Amino acid sequence: MTPRRRLLVLALPLAWMAVFFLAPFAIVLSISVAEVAEGLPPYAWPEAGASGANFRLLAEDPFYLGAYLRSLRVAAVSSLLCLGLGYPMALAIARAPERWRPALLVLVILPFWTSFLLRITAWIGILQDQGWLNGMLLALGLVEEPLQLLYTDLAMYLGITYCYLPFMVLPLYATLAKQDPALLEAASDLGAPPWRAFLTVTLPLSLPGIVAGVLLVFIPAVGEFVIPELLGGPGAQLIGRVLWTEFFQNRDWPLASTLAVVLLVALVVPIALFQWKAPRA
Repeated sequence: MTPRRRLLVLALPLAWMAVFFLAPFAIVLSISVAEVAEGLPPYAWPEAGASGANFRLLAEDPFYLGAYLRSLRVAAVSSLLCLGLGYPMALAIARAPERWRPALLVLVILPFWTSFLLRITAWIGILQDQGWLNGMLLALGLVEEPLQLLYTDLAMYLGITYCYLPFMVLPLYATLAKQDPALLEAASDLGAPPWRAFLTVTLPLSLPGIVAGVLLVFIPAVGEFVIPELLGGPGAQLIGRVLWTEFFQNRDWPLASTLAVVLLVALVVPIALFQWKAPRA
């Protein structure tokens, strides 16, 4: 393909990225160097030029640094939980008879057919003091009084893992389903037990699916707002909740924009470096 034709092919996706990513990011970046002002919109650019006061505030205030670190920790733990649950599911679907795979994949994506908010609200009914889970534990005699499950870190992790698990299963399945079964047969013929064949054949070949699944879970989990707000406790001050508070309650649009810019850079730069250093096929 000639360079001119390649440019024509890439013109539409590049234009899409410019309109729906670069332009909004430029607007948010410009607001981040503004100052709070009375009126609509509630910001104004200082006469002396762009201000970096908001960026200095994020670097000096431990509250915002703590929110970023908590968000990264929650996203990392949630990604590991989704990987631990999603890998066996994806492997089971990939190894299932071919006629069953479409039905099994439908079961994986079935939760997407209902509202995200409705699914989170359902967890409130399950985890509350008089909810189904506590009722079952009391009926079985496993506890003497209802457990405090709602508004805890456990509830938050359950909600995030439940909602983002399909994002881990689908790329893993796409990778595992393409693996040649003859490779495992060859490993077995050479005397490798099933666990060694998995560690030396299946797992290394599924690394692209693992990376894709972890990114699909980690990136949205970092900025998650709804699940920590509805299921998490007061200590679950993740960056999504902090950003919402600054934007809607404090009406500090410049600081909220600064939080968003720093979060985006913190996510995009490592991913870009990883893609740059990754070996080319």
